[in-house]
Amino acid sequence: MKYITLFIIAVVLFSCKTPEARQPESVQSGSFYKESAERNKKLNARERTKIEAIMAQNPEYDYVASNSGFWYRYHTKVEMDTTTASFGDIVNFTYNVKDFNGNTIYSEKELGNQTYIMDQQEIFTGLREGLKLMKPTETVTFLFPSQKAYGYYGDKNRIGTNIPLIVKVTLNNITQKTNN
Repeated sequence: MKYITLFIIAVVLFSCKTPEARQPESVQSGSFYKESAERNKKLNARERTKIEAIMAQNPEYDYVASNSGFWYRYHTKVEMDTTTASFGDIVNFTYNVKDFNGNTIYSEKELGNQTYIMDQQEIFTGLREGLKLMKPTETVTFLFPSQKAYGYYGDKNRIGTNIPLIVKVTLNNITQKTNN
């Protein structure tokens, strides 16, 4: 009887024990981020090589490297006016978009006249930064690496993943915001 009682107590104690937490089967090592960073470095190097080739093929143009990581050249440059767009200003412009092979993706005629409220509406990063460099009536061609264009996601229409762009922009005018 004594052994049966001890046996029952032992069974009850072991059966009531809460299960231990399961340990994860794999541990994140950060390798995904390292691999992603390596892919991006290689992509940036390839695109920079393409940009340098485009500039070398057109030695008659003086390309300027922006502080933001893209290059540009002037077709029409305004020296006298110092007006550039800033937050809240309304810019009116026309533009076209080409790939690095010179194939038109979006024509100026198709896109039409654009009105954009600076930094308050959606527009791809490179174009927003490029418009801030321009003065009214200037025409500029920008060479945007893909991370300054539509990046990994593309525009979900005609511009695919990681496509660098050539964008020619004419800034028609800037209407500076009024402080009320």
